Amino acid sequence: MADDHEMILEMIELFLSQTGDFEVWTARSLTDAVEEIKKNGPFDVVLLDFVMPGMKGIVGLKTAIQANDGKPVGIITGNPSGRNVTDIVNANAAGIVLKTTPMRTLANALQFMAAGELYLPRQITIDREQDEHGADGLLSRKESLVLAQLVEGLSNREIGEALQLAEPTIKMHVRSICGKLEAKNRTQAVLRAKELGLY
Repeated sequence: MADDHEMILEMIELFLSQTGDFEVWTARSLTDAVEEIKKNGPFDVVLLDFVMPGMKGIVGLKTAIQANDGKPVGIITGNPSGRNVTDIVNANAAGIVLKTTPMRTLANALQFMAAGELYLPRQITIDREQDEHGADGLLSRKESLVLAQLVEGLSNREIGEALQLAEPTIKMHVRSICGKLEAKNRTQAVLRAKELGLY
């Protein structure tokens, strides 16, 4: 399990270790995760935070899959855009786990991925359908994708890397989102979007 949020790592490690079915190794960046895989892997399942140091989105996922000798590598994330979900699945990830997932469900998801199956929670399907139509018609589909990354706290550069768009294009979308949501900055835009139920 690799995540740059120590509390998340500790909670997951504690829970999974207590089930008796898992032995858990942790890392706080993609670089550390790859080193851990080289030392102690390949692992039955690797779970990577989609937004952490070294990841660079799909690039990091592919790096981990190669390092883990093709064994299952899944993604854990907060609120993936439809585009990200599609890219993650197309990159041969073993699945996507939402950070809102209950611990018991996480354990089941990991066992499912370890068995060679693709794990996608029902909420992912719903979110993808919503992304196709934009956020309630207020934002365009691309603006909805950018908003999802703003919610994750990414910079314009990181959003551009994740969505494979130029940074000036991201800036344009952020300005448009702020205008449509009547927000003075990206932080207000995220808060306003939450008030409107856009995520």
